[in-house]
Amino acid sequence: MSLAPAPTLSLDHRFARELPELAVAWQADDAPDPRLLLLNEPLATELGLDPATLRTAEGLRLLVGTAVPAGATPVAQGYAGHQFGGFVPRLGDGRALLLGELTDVEGRLRDLHLKGSGRTPFARGGDGLAAVGPMLREYVISEAMHALGIPTTRSLAVVATGRSVRRETLLPGAVLARVASSHLRVGSFQYARVSGDAELLRRLADHAISRHHPDAAQAENPYLALFAAVVTAQAELVARWMQVGFVHGVMNTDNVTISGETIDYGPCAFLEAHDPATVYSSIDHGGRYAYGNQPIVAEWDLARLAEAMLPLFAEEQERAIELAVAALGEFRPQYDAAWSAGMRAKLGLPEGLDDAVAAPLVEEFLILLQAGHVDHTSAFRLLGAAARGDVDPVRNLFLDLASFDAWSEGWRALAPDADAMDRVNPLYIPRNHLVEEALTAATEGDLAPLGPLLDAVTHPYAERPGLERYATPAPADFGTTYQTFCGT
Repeated sequence: MSLAPAPTLSLDHRFARELPELAVAWQADDAPDPRLLLLNEPLATELGLDPATLRTAEGLRLLVGTAVPAGATPVAQGYAGHQFGGFVPRLGDGRALLLGELTDVEGRLRDLHLKGSGRTPFARGGDGLAAVGPMLREYVISEAMHALGIPTTRSLAVVATGRSVRRETLLPGAVLARVASSHLRVGSFQYARVSGDAELLRRLADHAISRHHPDAAQAENPYLALFAAVVTAQAELVARWMQVGFVHGVMNTDNVTISGETIDYGPCAFLEAHDPATVYSSIDHGGRYAYGNQPIVAEWDLARLAEAMLPLFAEEQERAIELAVAALGEFRPQYDAAWSAGMRAKLGLPEGLDDAVAAPLVEEFLILLQAGHVDHTSAFRLLGAAARGDVDPVRNLFLDLASFDAWSEGWRALAPDADAMDRVNPLYIPRNHLVEEALTAATEGDLAPLGPLLDAVTHPYAERPGLERYATPAPADFGTTYQTFCGT
């Protein structure tokens, strides 16, 4: 490890300083031949970093963790988690490092984090490395989610390491440089709780309040207010996932953030045909994290956060449980409100429309989508054209034309706002077949397909000539056989 020149980057180590029990000082593995694959120049500028400097040899060493700014303390973060329902008291960053925190040009504190930088004490038998494909997947999907307006961690860069990674076969290795409001998770609180250190749990909660939900500090019960704020953030986040057809794939408690950002894009994907039972993850054999289960799982995960935080809510456990249950009870109405508002917007419904009219209209359309195996994204986008009078493109997606016509007649009678619909219904998403095409090519050394894919999905709403294939659903048999993998 070497020290990078001071002008390159200034990093604080607030997490490591305030919560040393959750941090193990560590350093990245050597990257014998770092080569830049992708650099997010707008994000670099937003962070106050010079893209040209990041492209230098020293900048690449910073992006893989082998050059660390003076004063920085890279750490592997400790956390616990329920993985597919089973509790693991010690997980942590097995292949990741928090380099530190930086203040962006708008004065916001943000984490700079590496993924795939080598084994840490939390590696649990893994090699701590990552392959080019999964790191590029996280870059593409997270930046697409950001462009869709969905809270998410961001991707700063993907750097090939020059090291091979053994999975089913030998693959080229890479490191992802990731940016987040923080990497605090439900699992962070679970880790602190099982430690038995009440003061650590309190300091973690204070850190989370200061970092993400400062208004909670003014509440009569700040820790209960913190929990309530996380409930709200997650309810709104998952509603947004559901509206765009995003399937996270592995909603373990260690993948649920306190900030309300989407994190850890492993076996994630976007819906093809609309179906609540859709599962893409190769490891989700029982469908626990199916598309339609995501709101239920989010509520379950938040219940685990409540359990971890109980000692902070009240001295008497019975009272603490009573407060937790009441706060958690707000998840469903908040989720329903966020979902309803988003779906009304997607259908272009007028404000003030009675819910007795709007709710059945939404539900009936989703039933039509599922019954006809209709592409989720295409159907909502083409409704905008239908609102302008060109009904055939969306109508032709459906098998039961009579049912669609009956639904469409009632919907169009409400004078849906087509322009407003086009602002919330994306034309370009990371189509699974195109993502796989780009990642396969990149693994073989060809980065050419990545450019137009990223261009499309990071500007998802405005139609542009030459990008027709990025708005076209996958071949009919693709979605029925498609599987995603976590990349470890």
